Parts: sequence; structure tokens; C-alpha cells
Amino acid sequence: MASKGWQHPYVNIFKHVRVEDWKRSAKEGEVSTCTDKRLKCSVFRIRGPVPANSFIMIPKNINQSLGLTGRFFYLLFRPTPGKYFVVHLDVSAEEGQVVRISFSNMFKEFKSTATWLQFPFLCGAAKDSVYESTAKSARHGLVGPAPTSVRWTCLTLDLQYTLSVYLNGCYSQLKSIKLCANMAVKNMFTSNLLLDPGLSFSEAKLMGLVSSEGTGPVPRDMSFPVPKGGSWHDLYDHIRFPSGGTKLPFDSIQKDPPRPEASCVSDQRRPIREEPCFVSLSKPVQDRVSLIQQITAPKSVRLNSPPRCIYHHSNKAQTAQVREESQLQSGTQESIKSLRAHPLFSTLSSLEAAPDPILRLNRITRLGGATTLQALWSKSGDEVVYPCHAIIVSMKISSNQQRFFIGHTDKGNINPRPAERTSLQEDSGKIQGPESQEAILRTYVYVLPHTWPCLPEHEGPVSLVSVSSDSLQVLAATSTGNLGFLDVSSRGYNTLMRSHTDTVLGFSVDGIRRHLTSASSDGTVRIWNMDSLHQLYDFASEDSPCSVAFHPSEQVFSCGFNSGIVRVFDISAAKLLAEHKQHRGEVVGLAFSPDGEFMYSADSQGSLALYNATEEDLNVIRVVCNVVARGTEHAPDALAVSSDSCCLAFIGPSEYIVTIADSRSLDELLHVDVSILDVQSPRLDSALRVCFSPASTEHLLVATSSNKILWVSTKTGRLLREVSKVHKHQCSSLAVSEDSRFLLTAGHNAVKVWDYNMQLHINSQMFIGHSQPIRQVGFTPDQLGVVSVGDAIFLWDFLALPVDSLTDSRSPLVIRHTPAPKSAQPHTEVNGVRLSNGMPRRTAPLPSSPPPRLDISTLDQVDQEVLGSLSICDDPPTVPPASVADPSSDPRPPSSFLRVTELTHTSPLNSSLTEAVELKGKKPVRPDCYRHFIPRFKTSTLDQAAVAPQAGEEGIKLKAVIGYNGNGRSNMVWSPDRGLFAYSCGCVVVVEYLHTGSQRHLQCHSEEISCLAVTHDAQTVASAAGGSNASRSLICIWDVQNGTCRSTISYHRGAVQSLAFSRDDRFFLSVGDFSEPEVALWSSKTFQLLSSVSVSGPLHDAAFSPSAAGQLACVGRQGAFFCLIHTQGSDVDLKVQRVKAPSEVGEVELTALCYHTDSFLFTATNRGHVCVWDVNTQRCFMTWEADEGEIGVLLCRGNHLLTGSNTRWLRLWEVEAVRGVKPQEKVCSGEDSGTSVVLEQEIMLDGTTVSAAFDTSMDMGIVGTTAGTLWYINWSDCSSIRLVSGHKTQVNDVVFSSDERHFATCSEDGSVRVWSAPSNELVVQFQVLNQACGCVCWSPSSSTESACVAGGYSDGTLRIFRLSSSEMEMKLHPHQVAVTAIQYSADGHVILSAGKNGLVAVSSPMNGATIRIIRDHKGAPITTIQCVNEQCKNLKLEGKEMWLAASADRRVSVWAADWLNDKCDLLDWLTFPAPAYIGDDSPPPSLAAFCPADPGLLVYTGYGVEKELSFYSLAKKQIIKTIALPDWATCLSLSCHSQLIAVGSKGRVVKLIKSSSGRFQDFLQHSDSLQTCRFSPSGKLLFTVAYNEILLWEVQDL
Repeated sequence: MASKGWQHPYVNIFKHVRVEDWKRSAKEGEVSTCTDKRLKCSVFRIRGPVPANSFIMIPKNINQSLGLTGRFFYLLFRPTPGKYFVVHLDVSAEEGQVVRISFSNMFKEFKSTATWLQFPFLCGAAKDSVYESTAKSARHGLVGPAPTSVRWTCLTLDLQYTLSVYLNGCYSQLKSIKLCANMAVKNMFTSNLLLDPGLSFSEAKLMGLVSSEGTGPVPRDMSFPVPKGGSWHDLYDHIRFPSGGTKLPFDSIQKDPPRPEASCVSDQRRPIREEPCFVSLSKPVQDRVSLIQQITAPKSVRLNSPPRCIYHHSNKAQTAQVREESQLQSGTQESIKSLRAHPLFSTLSSLEAAPDPILRLNRITRLGGATTLQALWSKSGDEVVYPCHAIIVSMKISSNQQRFFIGHTDKGNINPRPAERTSLQEDSGKIQGPESQEAILRTYVYVLPHTWPCLPEHEGPVSLVSVSSDSLQVLAATSTGNLGFLDVSSRGYNTLMRSHTDTVLGFSVDGIRRHLTSASSDGTVRIWNMDSLHQLYDFASEDSPCSVAFHPSEQVFSCGFNSGIVRVFDISAAKLLAEHKQHRGEVVGLAFSPDGEFMYSADSQGSLALYNATEEDLNVIRVVCNVVARGTEHAPDALAVSSDSCCLAFIGPSEYIVTIADSRSLDELLHVDVSILDVQSPRLDSALRVCFSPASTEHLLVATSSNKILWVSTKTGRLLREVSKVHKHQCSSLAVSEDSRFLLTAGHNAVKVWDYNMQLHINSQMFIGHSQPIRQVGFTPDQLGVVSVGDAIFLWDFLALPVDSLTDSRSPLVIRHTPAPKSAQPHTEVNGVRLSNGMPRRTAPLPSSPPPRLDISTLDQVDQEVLGSLSICDDPPTVPPASVADPSSDPRPPSSFLRVTELTHTSPLNSSLTEAVELKGKKPVRPDCYRHFIPRFKTSTLDQAAVAPQAGEEGIKLKAVIGYNGNGRSNMVWSPDRGLFAYSCGCVVVVEYLHTGSQRHLQCHSEEISCLAVTHDAQTVASAAGGSNASRSLICIWDVQNGTCRSTISYHRGAVQSLAFSRDDRFFLSVGDFSEPEVALWSSKTFQLLSSVSVSGPLHDAAFSPSAAGQLACVGRQGAFFCLIHTQGSDVDLKVQRVKAPSEVGEVELTALCYHTDSFLFTATNRGHVCVWDVNTQRCFMTWEADEGEIGVLLCRGNHLLTGSNTRWLRLWEVEAVRGVKPQEKVCSGEDSGTSVVLEQEIMLDGTTVSAAFDTSMDMGIVGTTAGTLWYINWSDCSSIRLVSGHKTQVNDVVFSSDERHFATCSEDGSVRVWSAPSNELVVQFQVLNQACGCVCWSPSSSTESACVAGGYSDGTLRIFRLSSSEMEMKLHPHQVAVTAIQYSADGHVILSAGKNGLVAVSSPMNGATIRIIRDHKGAPITTIQCVNEQCKNLKLEGKEMWLAASADRRVSVWAADWLNDKCDLLDWLTFPAPAYIGDDSPPPSLAAFCPADPGLLVYTGYGVEKELSFYSLAKKQIIKTIALPDWATCLSLSCHSQLIAVGSKGRVVKLIKSSSGRFQDFLQHSDSLQTCRFSPSGKLLFTVAYNEILLWEVQDL
């Protein structure tokens, strides 16, 4: 095989290695052969739940090589529908380096190292399928598992191109191939020819294509069969990488957009590209070839000619440089590559749903360590370089910003030396240089004492001196860990860093002041600023400190010592508050309760102490001996306190026992023996660490000696789940994030971040950097950072955005009343609740405890007894009479006026402050299942002073609601026979007429609607929403015909979980949520309460029997509840029997139910089971596993059952066989019973199923998902259509196009959506992963062909999308921080954008260049940018347009510009005074806008002395009028029609104001604070947005 000629024209790889013999190839797992119906030939099928466990590998021996030199690699395969697959190609470069190229639909984003490229594979879908429509709206293929309609694919990879562009390597040969499950494979081949699989030999001959020109058809034995008269592209997919289309991203492998067939091969005759000299990319995940090509030449990029430039990524941990190609030297490429070796991240594992990497090293505080102490200056003199154990650190002396050089695997003897090159070069962590510098140092040190009049006095012996190259700066290090430099010119000494000189044993964080305290073996305790790691204080003692803990709210910390003494220090007063000597051994654990009431300490001799932390001297309350495991192995965090401050956990009295005790008395509540949890293990397991989950106090995590982490129930002690092989060595520390999404562990010298729920294919990411065992790790309270200590203090940036724990389904807030500590400072007093880290969080007041009701205790499945009944005749509960709010009854007039003041200047007035209200009560923990409704957490409350206008007098009328609330549960109803279709969005019920698209809006709620129900005659709809300000929930009964509210019910204290009408519409049922699980039965005629029953656990779903009168059922955590209604005269009793879930399905919660007939009931579980019950005997007689996740929706029609789950699968089952099953004593599966249910059809939707409604035959229906989409499903032809689409996350901006034919929205999920008007249908969606889009604007052009939408993103980029082509036109990167405002100039020649740092960039939309940067607002985020077409001559400046920018510091700048002549002059600068803001949240935004009728008049509102609108005249240079406001404005828009102003507030009110008179009206249709309002260009329409609720109003007048 010395000659390569045998490989021409192609190599059949399966034939080359004789794959069927398995001698030169290997197979593992489920690999089989079968005949494919489409290809009519034998193919290999690779299947398995874990892709890495089932594969075909060629060659068999990893030490051998295929030696295939063909430039193009062809793979003929079909991904398995609904599954993931992975392909690995090992290729050799001419330099000898082996690079792995991997692609998979499992990968979320492109990743790169020096030896590994990972590309996401985006599966295509069949024509006209739901997946194709989803892909079109997202502008790319389907992310994630392959769709059901995925086709056979010919994949063509240009290996030469891939190595050249991404790694600057020269391709040599293909070494090996590994095909991993799940896929079917026909064959693979390599060739130097770029072949077209859709081209037949006859077509190629007619076109004159020959192989000598480098192209042609695919060989016959490699081709896919095409029926006579058929089209290849109609049956199969061809995917090329790089893509033939220049608009597609270069960081994923996906199908090209459709193009004329004539061009399919026309571009294949291009000459072979010459290899560039320098192409090297650092951090290609964010700054890769697509970025460079789109910025430099968006319309003429050629794949064969990548631009020649070097691009360095910049962040806190790495310094970036952008250099011209002529400046690059011979060693530059190695220098750039070494930046990737940041302490880092093991690419063998990654969290799927999080950034990769999820941690980024920010700062290290330690000088030298165990290595030789050396330090030197950079050539430029602006950086110093020194070792920290195995890491080389480069620190800028101006900012203390650090860079890290990784390459050494041990601390060893690292000796950095000055480099000979002109700039600092990073080369494997070593820096070489001339010897002459040492002579200069010796000479300078000798001369200095004789010439310098005063030398700085150091805290310890000077161990190092280094002089900069210009001899103007002298670097000095001391044996006490200090590093600083002497500035010769200014004769000043600057301390760069202080650090511990020995192992750091433990730490604690003050979340309020962002302080960090650490204890070290060097005998000191130090306090650091967390943002800069500058040392603030240090405490020295002859006794050795070993553990520390901060008080959750006060500037107080405690420290435990080796002698057993516990000392408490007041930082602000720098004094010792208390000293306790009750311990006899080393203090191994120290902790405060999150509420600040108690402190705990434990020592190595087994004693445990409880202190009163509300007293200044922290008196000892109780000391218990021999309860904690002896020894120091569990230090420094041997104690764990639950987030509700109720429980204390520790290991003891032996290492095999974990004890949970009452935190207020130390009384033991529970013992968990971890040694018996694994009966299979040959040795006893012992506990090492314990940790509570902050969001769920029922979870205690235990790290064990067998390298496991156990999740243990704090109530029962039962094992909930476990994870094995956590680290290579034993786990030394663990912590859970505040929102319980992530778990942090440390083992030896590695840190791992885990998915807390362990539900991903790859659940962890590993990070290295420490060279000694890590003693402790933890999240910072804001969850934006991670701290790890051992050989040094490492501060990491945590790159996963925190989710508020109150909104996460797995993170309930545990509420506890907290009295303010006596010694608390004013700024630390908290009225409210605290999370486990001590940070205050505000919540709404909770109601008092509900009156006692009938409680249902556990019953055995065999011995079931009637629990009892509750009749309203004995003791009827107090229920407010049904009523409908009458606006006319309010004494205030419907039309009001705001105070308007005509003036020449303003006079400041004192602002009033509102006192906080203490919260009381304890909130129950919500169940861990998605089926249970939890309202989205809101900090806003409805403005009770607002009054809606009377009917017929409204200045604006609600025209349309855009979107569907995917956070609701069963909040969509459809009656196909009656034509009724209704759903909820926010607090509005939308009744939509599908044939016309028009809407009717039912408005009575003020909170988020949780669920809906409809009577069987479709004449009445019921809706439920939680109450505001801790009031009871409100249930509204609507008359569908006239849209009026017939009656209201206010009964349940929490949210309403479910509503249902009986089959005869005689009864109405409501079910309370987990905070008050109660079933209430009402009369559907009068809506008076008939009976109610309370249960002991949460209920998830309820339903009436479709045929048997008086029968209903509920399901929840405690099992199934069979209910029977007994009526005797006017008395109604509700009798209930509870039955546990069958033991065959394990510990589950029943989440959904539906009746099959009057004798069968289907229930679903949170683990994917479906259980079939006999209603008469109340026994479960059959189960089967219908899904891999939680089933939240069940629906039965005839013999068909529908299941919807959180795996996004919607499945249709044929269950006729259930009728033939005889209920047995023993529960059986479908197979065991001799019959089986049949899965007829399935479809994957865009989110978790939350609601469903189908016709009686189950042929067609409507399904709602958490993605905010309502789908029309037709099972007969397997079709699906989006009926309603909305944003799932917060909408940040909405804006009309100039012709008002379209409008655009953008949101936190990174999507920009364009909608058509007036149909309000989604036209196209532009999606950017892992970024938030904060603002959006339209180009001024009114032509549809030239219309563009520009969006500003959180990574500092701007993206321009063209509407006509539905493609991204250009990507710009003018900012290094998030973009907060964006606007085209009035003439469209430039784009003005502003960042969070206050910089305004002027960019060209033609070539992407940044024309100028305006720094006047630097330091304060820009909130508003507006441009108007206005001549500036009357203002004595030249310019064809004006524009303004408003910033958060209450400053507004006004500019005159002529962009064609490159003129932009400051016209005016306004500063609005304000007192200091003392609110708990951020101050109101600064908002400004030009008056449409008179651009010389500017309107401003923001935080200030008064709540008001200020009208500023640019000509008079003064405020000429003000309009008082009752609340601070959160958004503002001015209409060019009728002098109207729209103002939104945090009180959920849209206020429409007449600027001339001050007349106003309030509109209360939103359920959260307003964040955006925007008039259309004509002023006839108005958009208002609150979170993801988009309302469109028709403007009348005031």
C-alpha cells in the first residue's frame, strides 16, 4: 500500500476491511444486519440506549491505521428516529498529530481543542412535516433526537478543509472510524472527487462531467435507488460540510437550503484551494470562521478562501490581542494554542443543557506555593508573571486582571524567566530568556539602598526582587505571601496581592457584602473582597484556625481552632465578640442557621454545641457529647443546616450513620445507616460529607467512601437515588446551587459540576487546576461564581445563568418568619425571608392556616374502608357569595386627570418612603412533578388604586393576544362539535374563532390563570387564577355567548390545580394545589359549595366519570382517590377512598387520569407508567411503561388513549385489549396478561405537553406545550399545524415595521420572531442558541425585499436578518458586553447600538465596520436610543437627523448627525437629579423620547425627586411642562396620533395619558409588571408586554 493510486477513484471502506468477517473491524453492543425497504439492500443497524456502548469500529486494532488519503469522506446512513447518534473520525495531519472529528445530534454547540473538533449534527426532516416547519421557523434543522421522518442521508465531509480552517493543519490520512448508536448504515467510502449523489451517470454524461475535473456521480454500489421518474432529492438528503451555501453556519453540520439543481455541480469545478499560511482560532466556540466571514465579506465569502487573520478571544481569565498578519512571528501559533490550555475543562464530559465549559477560572490568590519563588516583569512592564503551584499567572498591574498558563502537570520546580521576544509568549507554561538580566538585578539591588532616601517596610522578609526592563519599577515578594512593586518615578509602593502561605483549610461567603473569609494552616484568618480577591482584613493567632463561618446577615464571623476554641469576631468593629471553650478537640464543623438565630459547632472528639446567635455573646444553649463521628476527616464542613433552618445534619455517632436533628434543640429526628443501603457491596460504606439541597429540604445528599453520592429523604430516610464513580478519588466536598439545578463536587484536585437531577446523557463537567487536594468547594450566593480552596483560593466564573429558585419546578421556596437580630445594622435588617445563603428575598404575604378539614390517612389496598363524608348542612364553610365586580360601584370616576404643571423650571419635593411588611407563615414544598401547576414568580403586585374605564369609553381596546401560556396546566379547551376554542395567556382567557382568526377576550382575573374547564354543551367556561396579596384564588364562570362573567368563586387559598364539570353538567369540581390540597364540589346551577374534602398530600388531576353519575376520581402523591357523590334531599356528601399506587411501578406519584368506560380508569405516573384500574373493585390490574419521562396528560376516546409527557413525545395507543383482561389479584404488565396495548402513532412536539383536547374519534385535536405553542394534530394523515405560537421566556422588545405589515419580537431565549399583521401569524423565527436578545429594530425601508430586522444580543453582537430571504445578512461585534439598545438611523445608513457599559457604537450595515464609539455615557447602561428625521438648522447645528441616548444614571444626550458626511455633534446634555435610591430592587429605568409632533420637544421620565413626565424644550434649554405620575414608569411610548402617551408601571397598569390635558385611563389586563410598550408608526395600534404576555390594542382616543 505504499502507492496511493489504488485509492482512486474511491475506496469502498466496508469492502476494503471485509466488515462482515469482523476480523479487521470490531462491533460492540446491539449491532445487526437487516434489509432496508427503501434501499432494498442489507444494511447495518446500530442500536442502544447509550450511544457509546454500541458501535462499529474500523480498524479493530487502535494501533493500526486505515491509511485512506481521500480528501472527501462519504457516509451513507440514516439516524434512528427519536434517538441520538455519534460518529468519530480520527485523522492524521502531516505534522503527525492525530485529530478526532466528531459529529452528533447530541452536541448542542461547536467545541474545539487542539486535538478534537465536535460538530452538532442537525437532522433534516421530510417535506411538509411538523419538523420541517419547526426547522424553517428556526432557520436550521431539528436540534436534538432525529425526527420520525428523518431520511437516508449521504454525508460528504471535506477532511482537508476541516483540518485546515479549524486547526491550521494539513490533512494526511484517515486513520480510523467509529460509528456509534443509533443509526442504520449502508456503507462508507473516501475519494479525492467531490461527487454528487443526486446525479445519475446518464445525467453526468449529458452535462459533460468527467472525473478528471474532480466531480461526477456517486459509484453505483454506493448510490441510493431512485424509482423511474422519481427525484433523488425527494427521497433522500445530501449534506455537505462545508456547505455549498455561504449563509449557513460553519459550526454545525446540516442540510443545505433548497437551490436549483442546475447549480448543484456547477460550483464543483473550482480550483483546489491553496493552504493559507496562518489560520488559527482560539476559543472557536464563540469566535470561529463563520464570524470572520460574515463580518468581512457577507455576500462574497468563498469556502475555498478563508480570510487570513488571527482572532483571540477575550474574557476575564484570558487576555486577547488582535494582530495584523504581518506582525505574526514564527512562534505565534504555538503561543495562541497555549491559550486553550486554560485550567480546565475535561472534554470527556459535558452538561448538555449548560454552557460548555460551565466554569471559567477568574482569579487565584497564592504566590509561589511549594515551588521555587520566582517572578518577573513582561517586556512592556505592565504585567508581572509568577508561579502558583503548577500554574503560571500573569497579572496586569493596572487592573490586577489575571491570565493563566497551563501545561505543567505537577507543581515541581517552576522557574519563570524573562523572554527574549518582543512580547510575552506563552509556551507550555515556561518562559525562557537571557542570563544578563540577573546581573542587572544584583547591581540594582546593591545600588538602590545608597541612592533611595526611603525604602518601604515589608510585613516579612523580602524573598524576591525583580526590576522591569526600563528600570523604573522594582518587583518585590515576601515570605508572608505579599507581592508588590516600587515605582521609581513616583517613589510609591503598590501592593498587588496578599495571600496565604500554606494550605487553605476552609472558607465561608458573606453574600450581602460579597466578602469571603478563609482559614489556613499558616495560622491566619483573612477576609477578602470576592470581586477582586483583595485582602481586606486578617486575624492572626497562636492557635491554628481550621474552620470558619459567616453570619447570614451581620458583619460577624466565627472561627474554630485546633485547640477546640470557637471565637466570634465583629468585622466592622474589629473586635472579639465571644470565645467558647467547651470543645476538647479540633473544631471540624461550624455553621449558622440561614435565619441567623442559631450557631453550631462540632469537634473531633464527637461533641456538638448549639448557640443563641441572636445574642451578642452567642451564649451556649446545649452541648451534646459523642454524637458526631470522631476524627478530622469530615472537616471543615462536617455540619449542614437545611435552608428552612429546621434541620441539622451531620455524620455520627459513627462514620456509617448520618443523623438529622432538630436545629433548635439538637434532638435527633432520624438516623440513616449508609452501610446497608447497598446490600450488593462486599464492604461497608461510610459517609464522608453531607449537604442539604437549598430548594428542597426533603433532599439530603451524602458523599460516601465508595465514591458515591446518595440522595436520601429527610422524612423517611429512604434512598431516593444514587450516583456512582463520582471522582477518581473520594469526594472531599459537595454543594448544591441555590436553584437546585447544579451539584458541585470536589475529589482530590478536580472540581466537577453536575446536573442535579442526573437526567442527561452526560451529567458532569470536570475542571482541573489545583495541584493539591481540594478541601472545600461552594457556590457564591448569587450563583455567579464558584470558590474552591486547597493549595490556593480559586475563584471561578459560573457561566450558567441562574434561574430564580421561585420559578423553578424543582426549587420551592421554604418560608420562615425571621425576626431582625438585635445587633443588625440598618442596611442588614431584612423583613421577609432568607434563602440558605442568607440573601434576602421578598415574597408576597401568605394566608393564615386553613380551618381543619377531613384528613385522609393511609389505607392498605386490600382493607379499604369508607373514610367518611362532609355535609354542608352540619357546618358549612364560609364562602363569599358569588358576585361580579361592578366598575360603576367604585366611587372614583372612570376618567381621571393627572396634575399638569406649566413651568420654566422644576422645584424638587421630598419623596416618601414605604415601609416593608413583615411576612409570616411557612410555605409547603411543592411536589417534584411538572404536572403540578406553580405560578411564575413575580415581584410585582396589582396597583389597587387603578380603576378601569367604563365600557364604551376606553381609549384603547384589546384587539389581540399574542401567545399561549405554556406555564398553565389544562388551560386550553376545545369543543369540536360546538366550535368553541379557548385558552389562557397571562390573566386573559382568549376565545378564538378558528375560521376567521378573530378573538374575544374574557377579562376578570388579575393573576396568572392556571386551568380552564368547559361544560359539555360548550355554553359555559370556567377559569381559575391565584389571588393577589395572599388572597384566595378566583374562579370565574363565563357565559360563552355574550362573554360575561356569570359568577365568581373565591375559596382555595393556594392556586387551583384542576377544574371539571360532570357529564350532565350538574356538578362542578375544583381542586386546590399543594399548599392546600382540597377537593371542593359545587352546584353548576348556583355555584354554591356542596361538599369539600382535604387530603394529606398534593393532588395533580381530577375527572368525573363520563357515564356513571356521581362518580369521580383524583390522583396525587398519595395514590388514587375514588370519590362517590351521595345526594339526599338538599344534602350532598362526598365519600372518598384512597388506594396506593401498585408496588410494581415503585415509589411514584400519580400525575394524570382519564376514564375509559364507567368501569375502567387510566392513571399515569411521574416515571412514565400507565396503570389500568377496575373502578368497581378499585384495583389496578394492568400496567405498562408508556414513556421514559413523566406523563402529565392522559386522554381517552373510545379505544384510543393519548399520552403526553415531559419528553416531548405525544403518543396514541390502541387499548381495546384492556376490555378483555380479567382483573386479577396480581397486577400484570401488558405482556404478562396475554394481551397488549399497541402504540399506533407518536409525534415529538416542541415542548412538554400541558393540555390536550380531541374529538370523539381521536382523529384530530389540539395540544398545548410549555414552549407556548398550541398544535393542531391530525392523526389520520400524521399532520400538525401551529395554531398559536408565543414566547416561552421574557419578551424584551416588540416593534412594528414602517409599513405596519409586520412586527418583530425578541426574547431572553435568543429568538427574534417576525409576525405578519393583521393576522398575527408567525412568519419566521431567527434563533441564536445560548444568547439572549435584548433589543430589536427595523430598517427604515418600507420595501419587503429590502426590509431587515436587527437584534442586539447578550454577547455584544448585532445580527441583521433579511426578511425576504429569511436568512442572517450579517453579524457584527461592536460591543464586549450585552447590547441594551439598538436603532437604525433615520436614513438607514448606520446602526446605533449601546452596551451595558454605556458605550454607544455606530456601525455600518453595509460592511459591518464600526465607524465610531461614543463614550460619553460610559459606566451607566444605556436604556433608550431613538432617531428622528429632523433638520437641526433651527438649533444652530448642521445635521439631517437627531438622535438621543438615555442612560441609567439619569442622563440624556441629544445629537445632531449627518452620517453621509461623517458628522455627529452633541446638541444637548441633560442630567436629572435624584435622591439616593434605597429600594430592594433596581431603580426605575431612565426613559426618553422625542415628541412625534415636535421633535424639538423631549419627554423624559425616570427615578428622581418626583414621579413625573418632564417635557424639555431643546430650543429653550429648559423643562416647560411636567405631568405627575402615581407610580414610577417602567416603559414609555409616544403616539403621533392625538397627543397620547402610554406608560407602563410595576403595578401591572398600562396608563394612557393625554399630554395636553393630563387626562388618563388605566388598563389592568396584564398579570405582571410592564416592561415594554410601543405605538405603531401610525399611532393606531399599541403593543404592551409583561414578561411573555404580548397584548395588541386598537387606539381610539381620550
